[in-house]
Amino acid sequence: MGPDTSVWLALLIFLAATLYSSVGHAGASGYLAAMALFGLAPAVMKPAALCLNVLVAAIATVQFARAGCFSWRLFWPFAVASIPAAFVGGAITLPRQYYQPLVGLVLWFAAWRLWVGRGVLRNDESHPPPVGIGVGAGTGIGLLAGLTGTGGGIFLTPLMLLLGWADPRRASGVSAAFILVNSISGLLGLLLHWKPLPSAIPIWAVCAVTGGLIGSHVGSRRLPSSTLRRVLSLVLVVAGAKLVASIR
Repeated sequence: MGPDTSVWLALLIFLAATLYSSVGHAGASGYLAAMALFGLAPAVMKPAALCLNVLVAAIATVQFARAGCFSWRLFWPFAVASIPAAFVGGAITLPRQYYQPLVGLVLWFAAWRLWVGRGVLRNDESHPPPVGIGVGAGTGIGLLAGLTGTGGGIFLTPLMLLLGWADPRRASGVSAAFILVNSISGLLGLLLHWKPLPSAIPIWAVCAVTGGLIGSHVGSRRLPSSTLRRVLSLVLVVAGAKLVASIR
């Protein structure tokens, strides 16, 4: 990879981290899309993206929690089932021509619903789901996270918002922690067949951390809920496009 290419890839990683972390996400789908664009080997793309994901998700979790945008009651039922389910999802190989367009369309539909504001409640109007439903949702999202190589936030956040389980800011805080535990789980699974990371990973990490600090600070404290919701819509459109465009 030439120096010009490395600079552009680092810039894209910074932009992805800034945009995604502003809504409590860590940017895995954005990093994967950027690395695919510059022709990185698939064997190193997933571990590199997960390493960056852990860094940015940790920052976003702390920032949103400090801003009072985290709920343990909402978080734990999703997380307790998603971590083992993500391992199972990672071991399943489904034909990409079937599941990736389907997931992409689901994300685009959720993006449209969030953009127009339908089904999104204020914090005083939202109610966490029963524990059983939360565990079931966490299981399904964990499987999707394993299948797609992401932390699962692109599925959890719109689900919480559209079903009235959380307001936009609290949904972002819960999703950040959810992505963190799933990304760590996925990274530990990859240790069994670890591949050398690109030599530029320290530079990418600095770019991701910088973007994560900026985006999560703005998202947790500055952005109005309506703006936060629309930024999330944009993230979902990008993530859906990445899934559809990566079909082989």
